[in-house]
Amino acid sequence: MPRQHITTHVAILGCVCLGLLAYLFSVDQPVSAFTAPPGQDFDSPGSVSVVVNKERPLGDPGYAPQDVVDAGGVPLRREAADAFAQLKNEAAAAGVVIDAVSGFRTAEAQSRLHDAYTGRYGSALAESISAMPGHSEHQTGLAVDIGAADGACSLQACFKGTGAGAWAAANAHRYGFIIRYPAGAEAITGYAYEPWHLRYLGPDAAGKIHEAGITLEEYAGLYHPPAPPKPATKPAHEPLP
Repeated sequence: MPRQHITTHVAILGCVCLGLLAYLFSVDQPVSAFTAPPGQDFDSPGSVSVVVNKERPLGDPGYAPQDVVDAGGVPLRREAADAFAQLKNEAAAAGVVIDAVSGFRTAEAQSRLHDAYTGRYGSALAESISAMPGHSEHQTGLAVDIGAADGACSLQACFKGTGAGAWAAANAHRYGFIIRYPAGAEAITGYAYEPWHLRYLGPDAAGKIHEAGITLEEYAGLYHPPAPPKPATKPAHEPLP
């Protein structure tokens, strides 16, 4: 066989092998739904992009931000407080009153709250609605719980149907906030649906998350969906009756 034919065959065989390996890898390996954007710090407690959840505690369990200011009755980091003030003012201009219910909490305050929930509801339910100290977004100073002026559906899933809840869901991303624990994402976030819990990330990140309909974990490339089950293989020989 001429040498050029051998070279061609080797090249074709190599391409086929590479293609097969790529296919097998794509089938067997779970792939994140979103590629983590470069240059964002998802680890440092003081980063606006920090991801803290049940599996990712703050690097400093006793972390407390130094730039906390008043944000309409609750403490928030200054950047988040300024953004929330703008959100609240523009909601009011649209005829919707949004109040801040809870903001920054120290590790000690979070510990007391978690213990109270555990004593009231039991550990299983408490774990789905309350974070342990060092694992709470409220400790970052970037999370704010909101409510309606009349207190309707305060800290309940039905808050989604209030004017304040609906306006926040549709517009919060324009001011840098996301609904941190969306419905149907409990397996990803670790927490039950909380339409009242806003997390500040900045307008760029919040806009991308809102547009893609994903969670912060997915945006940061930290969630990998489980691999699909492999199809059952047929035995080489039919078993004898």
